Amino acid sequence: MLTFAAAVFFLIITPGPGVLSTAGVGAAFGRQAGLRYVTGLFIGTNLVLAAVITGLTAALLADERFRVILFGASVCYLGYLALRIAFAGSKVAFIERQAPPGILGGVALQAINPKAYAVNTALMSGFGFMPQNLPVEIALKLVIMNAIWIPIHLAWLWLGITLKRMNLPQRTQRAINIAMATSMMIVVALAAFSQS
Repeated sequence: MLTFAAAVFFLIITPGPGVLSTAGVGAAFGRQAGLRYVTGLFIGTNLVLAAVITGLTAALLADERFRVILFGASVCYLGYLALRIAFAGSKVAFIERQAPPGILGGVALQAINPKAYAVNTALMSGFGFMPQNLPVEIALKLVIMNAIWIPIHLAWLWLGITLKRMNLPQRTQRAINIAMATSMMIVVALAAFSQS
């Protein structure tokens, strides 16, 4: 169970669309908007988990056409976010929008987030610790995953809010934007590599 918890921690804390966009919403719109967005991500993550556990994800991804559509939408959206971050200039502004994305924006991001599917599939299908009682193992995994997921995303939200308040030099802000965009593109590249 400790190995599973460690895997959850390291797979969730690494930069991906969810945590990077959480920091971005925090930096652009503040705490209240960020909390609404994180609520949407939480709902979306658990919907992805439900799809993985029930086999819906496997059934849908077995259809080559659906897999190509989902993959294309994911790559396009994540690439778009990475470009927006990279070209935000010298200001820490991960997401430039007129209004915060809100709960539905968080749910929608998780629906097309390839990292959410990959991580949840790996965690639910691997790291078995109660093979004699699969329903209890699944329930414990859900509790552990959410107990780790929530503070990690709140920490990324706090990071975004803090970066905005710090009023960093332009060069540092530009470097942060490029690092965030590079991280997003690595996620896109990993998703593309896993498809081939």
